[in-house]
Amino acid sequence: MPNNEYQAKPLPFNKELIGISKKTIEIHHDKLYAGYVAKLNEINKKLEAARDNEELKAAANQSYSDLRALRIGETFSVNGVYLHEAYFNVIGGDGMPNGALKEAIEAKWGTMEKFISIFSATGMSVRGWVVLAYDANVNEMKIYGADSHNQGGVWGCIPIIVLDVYEHAYFIDYGSDRKKYIVDFWKNLDWSAAGAIYEKIMKMNS
Repeated sequence: MPNNEYQAKPLPFNKELIGISKKTIEIHHDKLYAGYVAKLNEINKKLEAARDNEELKAAANQSYSDLRALRIGETFSVNGVYLHEAYFNVIGGDGMPNGALKEAIEAKWGTMEKFISIFSATGMSVRGWVVLAYDANVNEMKIYGADSHNQGGVWGCIPIIVLDVYEHAYFIDYGSDRKKYIVDFWKNLDWSAAGAIYEKIMKMNS
């Protein structure tokens, strides 16, 4: 992959957010997210080289080995990249639910308020991420929580709405008040961006 490095995506919005400062976004996107992209490319180069490294392959071991460390680092970094991109994709809106996604959420959870309530409570109960995903295994939307980038994810799922609840996402602006940060997350949500993902999934399934 040395000639095909993953490229960091630019921030998809330029508006001032409610509660979340420009400083937080700059650190979060330009340094932390960009750092995951850099590490992913570094790991990919080492995995590329591992194809012809007979010594490394012969030493592979589940307790500890260089290949094991690379594979663990790979999933941590790639999920760190993808989850951050999904999070940035859905903040920068006006917080007004609309379209087919709104209708689908209300059909499954009864009301938008009930959906936001359980999603937000999940954000208070996990250490890293909350994801509204389309689970292709059961053909429906599900809310999943994760303590880490490479823990809590479910195979066969496409993220639609992603909330980062690591402290780096809010501590500068909210201190330890994660609950207020989550309240403001909904005020900043770009429902059109999330809806575009949902509609794409529906077209793929039709």
